[in-house]
Amino acid sequence: MAASMRKVHSFHLTFFSRFFRGFQGRREFCSANHANICARTISTTADRHAVNKSAPGKTEIPTPTAPLAGIRVLDLTRVLAGPFCTMILGDLGADIIKVEKPGSGDDTRLWGPPFVEDQSCYFLSINRNKKSICVDLRHPEGLQIIKKIVAQSDILVENYLPGKLDKLGLGYETLKEIAPSLIYCSITGYGPDGPYAKRGGYDVVAAAMAGLIHITGYEDGDPVRVGVAMTDLSTGLFAHGAIMAALLHRERTGQGQKIDCNLLSTQVAIMSHIGANYLMAGMEAKRWGTGHGSIVPYQAFKTSDDRLLIVGAGNNDHFKTLCKVLEMEELIEDQRYTSNELRVINRNSLIKTLSARFLEKDLSDWVAALERTNLPFGPVQNLQQVFSDPQVVHNNMIQEFNHPTVGNVRVPGPPVGYSTIQTNVRLSSPQLGEHTNRVLLEVLGYDQSQIQQLEAKGAISTLKPTQ
Repeated sequence: MAASMRKVHSFHLTFFSRFFRGFQGRREFCSANHANICARTISTTADRHAVNKSAPGKTEIPTPTAPLAGIRVLDLTRVLAGPFCTMILGDLGADIIKVEKPGSGDDTRLWGPPFVEDQSCYFLSINRNKKSICVDLRHPEGLQIIKKIVAQSDILVENYLPGKLDKLGLGYETLKEIAPSLIYCSITGYGPDGPYAKRGGYDVVAAAMAGLIHITGYEDGDPVRVGVAMTDLSTGLFAHGAIMAALLHRERTGQGQKIDCNLLSTQVAIMSHIGANYLMAGMEAKRWGTGHGSIVPYQAFKTSDDRLLIVGAGNNDHFKTLCKVLEMEELIEDQRYTSNELRVINRNSLIKTLSARFLEKDLSDWVAALERTNLPFGPVQNLQQVFSDPQVVHNNMIQEFNHPTVGNVRVPGPPVGYSTIQTNVRLSSPQLGEHTNRVLLEVLGYDQSQIQQLEAKGAISTLKPTQ
């Protein structure tokens, strides 16, 4: 038994040693039986990420504890879901090479107002920690550049219509011959095939078709769009998680793979209990405003100073506590409200009574009273209030970086904290084609003469010093 346990212990030590080494310094991803076709060594972080000494604050070497240091991502995405995914990977230390169309680039570069100087706030918000190169994918020599970068990349993320990249020679089946260990993540509107596959993917459309908009709004009003593109952002999060799982799988097996994420499936999945209520109980969803279909009270109440305060009572003890805070203990014994099920049934009468009471004091009074309890509560805040909120500030949710044309830029920062991992802003959101010259020189080994010829042919464009 002792010998057996030693073997198991030795196996785990070996595996985890390999795993953590795999994301730092030199690594080979292919198993021995694949070595003859796909063995390659990724150079050290210091070799692959040179420091830009001319631009303070733009050091490109990820911190030693960045978990994706040494991982290269070829980013063929634009707008939101894809760029949000690759930004998360960049925050974790990956080297993100964002490919943009010469002349115009990512659509969001023009999405405004607001603009800061010549830059769209939208683009600045989701493209930090990336390098921008301008390559024409329709140009034969531009296509060859992309394939050469693929051969030196770990991950490719794209959000073209299904089949579009296949026609260009950049589909997964083609690229896995170049890079067998490549993780290829496609983000589409509806999936790689099926009746809607050729439709363009848009957040609001997928949100409508998957039921999110149907359940959003007031009970007696029309459906409304959620204020931020949650379907796009959620798809980016799913894609990021899938890529991390694929990296772990590759570390174990040496195998790359194709990942398919789509907006419609994401939104159907995150209907969560609302979807399950229909599937299991046949309950059609409806709109509740700020309220909750299965918990009462759990919604916004207006205070005497015309502010809104969200308060929830998720169980009977919470409800009793709330009644005491409101100095309405008689409600505790009211037979209409002694259980959550009864409170849901008698929602209208209870909410009317509670609403009248909340109108008797201002927000600060109620917050002070609720602070002494374990009840979930919080005010509805505008963005000025959000970014001056002491907990938001304490959580370091405002990140700053220097942009070469805009100057100081502030954006919402990464929301996840780690005990031994660091995430930081190494690069500002790039100018269009800012890194074309550099990537071709340092990653592909081109010389300036070759780069000038490629630009003259229209295969690439570079950022001019005067821009």
